[in-house]
Amino acid sequence: MKQYLDLIRYILENGEKREDRTGTGTISVFGMQAKYDLRQGFPLLTTKKVKFDGVLRELLWFLRGSTNINDDLTEFTPIWDAWADEDGELGPIYGYQWRNWPKFIEDEKTHQYRKEHIDQIQQALDQIKNNPNSRRIIVSAWNVADIDKMALPPCHMMFQFYVVNGRLDCQLYQRSADMALGVPFNIASYALLMLMVAKECKLTPGIFTHTFGDAHIYLDHLDGLQKQLQRSPGPLPTVEIADKPFFDLKFEDFKLIDYEHQGFIKFPVSV
Repeated sequence: MKQYLDLIRYILENGEKREDRTGTGTISVFGMQAKYDLRQGFPLLTTKKVKFDGVLRELLWFLRGSTNINDDLTEFTPIWDAWADEDGELGPIYGYQWRNWPKFIEDEKTHQYRKEHIDQIQQALDQIKNNPNSRRIIVSAWNVADIDKMALPPCHMMFQFYVVNGRLDCQLYQRSADMALGVPFNIASYALLMLMVAKECKLTPGIFTHTFGDAHIYLDHLDGLQKQLQRSPGPLPTVEIADKPFFDLKFEDFKLIDYEHQGFIKFPVSV
């Protein structure tokens, strides 16, 4: 995971101080990119502990189309608690847009509109299996009409799959990236999604390209990152997934193997 540490060093050396929505203050660079080859191992940071259980639970929660923190899959992912309303609801965030993107169909006779939904994940799986050369295998969470209804607009907002020579690649565009706290989680989440999709579509998981808009380090994360930069990355772990259909996979069907990490570093959350 040298790629991640290189991003941190670049921002610290070249970033500019910038105010932000939370009032914490950041050092920021606009427009960065990193690549992780999943054939070399699962890209989970070893220079600090990343809670794989939390990554997995959140991803499965998204894939169920869930938007409420009281869903049992959100156990151990309390980061969403700060944005939920008193009933635990977050509005039409990732899971809703991935699985239930709203679509309005006009009736030819009455000219009245009825509301239907698009399952973007199922659509992507179908395209990978049946039209793998397509340049339109895209899933978007950035629904302009729903932004104001969301507790937090999508940070990792759009991803695209690419199939070549039996390999599945994926590129994510992330408009806003909390480099210390959020990005290690995001890398692992999309790598895990790639493993799931590749297994379902009988492909080899390949290269995850992580593209950033505003890549920032919060000022109250500087000490923790400096500590992390003194550490050397270790061997990457692997992940095993049970041989089940994509939407039947549950938490207990995943196994993280040989994850040897250094000490946990606590970073405060800016809300």
